[in-house]
Amino acid sequence: MVGSRARADVEREFKTLEAAAAAPQTQTQFSRGALSGYVWALGRADAAPVTGADSGGTPDLQLLSAEVDATLVQLADQSPRMVPRDYMRGVHDALAWVCGYSDEQPSGELTARP
Repeated sequence: MVGSRARADVEREFKTLEAAAAAPQTQTQFSRGALSGYVWALGRADAAPVTGADSGGTPDLQLLSAEVDATLVQLADQSPRMVPRDYMRGVHDALAWVCGYSDEQPSGELTARP
């Protein structure tokens, strides 16, 4: 399991989003954020995409949930930022889906955009 999802489902969603974001016109801050969230959730990144927390492999549901909370704090903060809001939204949406807080998969939002 990755969060509350089967690893195979997360892998499939990652590959779907990666393929959808492969074209230059679909590479957005949102897709980059979502892909970063998936890479970390799958244990392929050393540090969490928002907090930089070290999971030492595949993060557990508690650590994934903490990262979702951190994205919400960042999204609520209206002060100027170095990290684009769309990137944060992508990380949030990917990890919220992984944790089971949302049934909306980020690849669906990306492919629905004009």
